Amino acid sequence: MVTSSGLDSVVFADTAISHVDGDAGRLVIAGFDVEQLATTCSYEDAARRVIEAGGGELGMLGPARVAAWQMLPQLGDALAAQDAMDALRAALAHMHSTGRSPALASGDDLRDAVAVIGAAPVFVAAWGRLRAGKTPLAPDPAAGQAADYLRMSTGAATDATARALEAYLVTVIDHGMNASTFTARVITSTASDLVSATVGAVGALKGPLHGGAPGPVLDMLDAIGEPAKAEAWLLGELAAGRRIMGMGHRIYRVRDPRAAVLETAVKPLASPRLELARAVEQAAAKILRERKPDRPLAANVEFYTAVLLDAVGLPREQFAATFAVGRMAGWCAHVLEQRRVGRLVRPASRYVGPMPS
Repeated sequence: MVTSSGLDSVVFADTAISHVDGDAGRLVIAGFDVEQLATTCSYEDAARRVIEAGGGELGMLGPARVAAWQMLPQLGDALAAQDAMDALRAALAHMHSTGRSPALASGDDLRDAVAVIGAAPVFVAAWGRLRAGKTPLAPDPAAGQAADYLRMSTGAATDATARALEAYLVTVIDHGMNASTFTARVITSTASDLVSATVGAVGALKGPLHGGAPGPVLDMLDAIGEPAKAEAWLLGELAAGRRIMGMGHRIYRVRDPRAAVLETAVKPLASPRLELARAVEQAAAKILRERKPDRPLAANVEFYTAVLLDAVGLPREQFAATFAVGRMAGWCAHVLEQRRVGRLVRPASRYVGPMPS
């Protein structure tokens, strides 16, 4: 057997949900290039497409948000967590099987998919409001998922900010067999329920090597302050042995196509950080190209995620959980697809310890 500690180049599953071409810098989601999907689809449309690709049919998300809102009185301890991802994970874990509400897990994958996709923005927005000392805002079932999440989080959503956030949520809705998606599929393979699979996926996404970099990217931009200081600051970070946040990706050998989508999506918001971010990206790419000519390191999705989410008014403490709000539909689609496979995931290992004499 050949050991691959990170499962690099190991094909785990056939999927119709998304395809990542790291060499060409292309992402295809349910048959559409990410650039097309993010500019033409609402989040509901994109979620419907990925759920259909996984083999299911998506119900209405508005009523699921309302049902999740009705659960909030039961979630005091969960929503008191210091970290948004901890709060989301704990709140999802409260969704149990009673059959009384669309927000409560029923054991039926399609119903539970609607429940968790609709619940995630309600739980994250409520956590953010409570953390800021404000009262959570009830969802509007007639509103779109992106606009409602933004309004519940910040108190207001304009057409421009809602559309920018929608582009982000669509862009991150799925991305191949990443760590959190693989986690969800492994849990599903044990014949566990969809809610448990998404709780595990949130735990995987929380890790800073997976979905935790957008906040630190904003910290980096704050520390640099102005374009003229970018190169000196970046060289100082590298000299200290620290990584440049938002640069490099496990799969992409060129610029992440999602970075371009989000850079375009944030333009209408006239963010003062955008020009700084562009300057920092250019300086970082130049330095890394000189320092690591054999290892391509370009901007990834989190670089412009930080700029976009800040521009729409979301606090940086909520960035990683907002990633989860968008990715929830992708996780659910993979649960449905894995359920059809029905085979327990059980990789082998190579024992290198001592043997008894």
